[in-house]
Amino acid sequence: QVQLVESGGDLVQTGGSLRLSCVVSGNIGGIRSIGWYRQAPGKQRDFVATVSNGGSTNYADSVKGRFTISRLNANNRVYLRMNSLKPEDTAVYFCNAEALSPMTMQYLDYWGQGTQVTVSS
Repeated sequence: QVQLVESGGDLVQTGGSLRLSCVVSGNIGGIRSIGWYRQAPGKQRDFVATVSNGGSTNYADSVKGRFTISRLNANNRVYLRMNSLKPEDTAVYFCNAEALSPMTMQYLDYWGQGTQVTVSS
């Protein structure tokens, strides 16, 4: 089991910045990647960014150049730095971990509860 707790969501103006934080606990050794997803009202949950155990990062085209994902293994935190925010970035942001389940020996997705980001125009 992996537990994820997000924080840092807020109301900001267009062009502003925020840093989201995700605290990771539990079976951390079984994690192979951690990322962020977001879900706007009435829409599906979309990929935002991921970082692998080796440090490789991947971003959605819509956030490239504006968002930066980072992972600090020392304190089991994952961050999402968001710059130049736009109204279309408004969504609930979820932290996600892909981790090996010791019960099934398969990789499963674990989710946090989400944190609200609202960008006003």
